[in-house]
Amino acid sequence: MTLRGKQIPATTTDQRLLDRRGPADWVHTDPWRVMRIQAEFVEGFGLLAELGPAVSIFGSARTSPSSAEYQTASSIATGLVSAGYAIITGGGPGIMEAANKGATDAGGVSVGLGIELPREQGLNDYVNIGLEFRYFFVRKTTFIKYSQAFVVMPGGFGTMDELFEAVTLVETGKITKFPIVLVGSAYWGGLIGWLREKAQAEGKISASDLDLLTVVDSAEDVVRVITKAHANAGFDAAQITEND
Repeated sequence: MTLRGKQIPATTTDQRLLDRRGPADWVHTDPWRVMRIQAEFVEGFGLLAELGPAVSIFGSARTSPSSAEYQTASSIATGLVSAGYAIITGGGPGIMEAANKGATDAGGVSVGLGIELPREQGLNDYVNIGLEFRYFFVRKTTFIKYSQAFVVMPGGFGTMDELFEAVTLVETGKITKFPIVLVGSAYWGGLIGWLREKAQAEGKISASDLDLLTVVDSAEDVVRVITKAHANAGFDAAQITEND
């Protein structure tokens, strides 16, 4: 469903679900929301069930197409497609568009998992398999379920949310360990330094937790880190793709 202009609701489905204030009819119909949530899971799982090896690329929706970061994201996607991976993004503009473009230009599978927002967005033109979700948690589950690695470009709160959710799931053993690659040492250096000098120094995280994150600066290094990690685990995306 696509809504634009005045047709965009003032609140999101997530907001209405989680907010107990307001008309009681929303609360009384919550059991029916469960059916809608279930339908989103079924649709997402059904759409991507035969996707094959894939990497999710996250980053700012505000990144300009003329920026170096946009070009890097596109090159990363192109390199990963050549290595046998499909590319999954949030389907929006900026870094997401760049990654979808790189995948499409390389002849790969370009997936966009969008989200209902209180402002116009929609899926970018380079998505060739796309779905827009109402609920953030359903969308996040779909990202996790169908990704064998995460690439995190510079971004804001949404990017940080996706990064720390992935790290938490790996650190707690909720999902199988997979590569989480941060792109841009100048951007991520401050965060890594704070985690080491404050969180780790005060015992809030262990030293090994920081080993879950790899910081690189080039598209080539992203592809190298991911393919090497998978090769060490006995997983070859290119071979799997050839056999499909």
